[in-house]
Amino acid sequence: MNDFARLLEAEIPRLRRYARALTRDVTRADDLVQSCLTRAIAKQHLWQPGTDLRAWLFTILHNQHVNDVRRSVREGVSVAVEEMAPVLTVHPRAMATLELRDLEAAIAKLPQEQRQVILLVGLEGMRYEEVATILRVPVGTVRSRLSRGRDQLRRLMDMTDELPAGAVAADAAPRRGANAKHTAEARRAA
Repeated sequence: MNDFARLLEAEIPRLRRYARALTRDVTRADDLVQSCLTRAIAKQHLWQPGTDLRAWLFTILHNQHVNDVRRSVREGVSVAVEEMAPVLTVHPRAMATLELRDLEAAIAKLPQEQRQVILLVGLEGMRYEEVATILRVPVGTVRSRLSRGRDQLRRLMDMTDELPAGAVAADAAPRRGANAKHTAEARRAA
């Protein structure tokens, strides 16, 4: 086994995890990873040793997923929602399992652009620059999508009351309206 093959093999668990999060289907995720690995081996000569192999592989996987989605839209392929819903059983840690299920459902409701950034940064622990390279967008776009995605997740999971004090104040700013006068007067009086 050559060095490239060993490096490639080390990245398979991360690729599978990201593919499963993207497709929400184990079989389709495995097919996506297989396609990614096949392309990576075929295009091995394009990878430059010393560069980030993980980012290169995630770019291939991401592009393959986008192509698959476009092809399914063009060909009219659809998957029933019942087939996509995960089957969870109750374990002694029922609350953790329920929270995980709720998080998975909330992530699935996010727009694809936000979901991809949340998964790459949050789940895979990638730097913003790596994510920007993989998705072929500016770093500022990654930060924006991440921020909007996190805010949307908080709303979907009813966690707005658990936000840090600064975040709540920032969220409240647009809603001040008529109460701004009373709030200002109360501050001056205090």
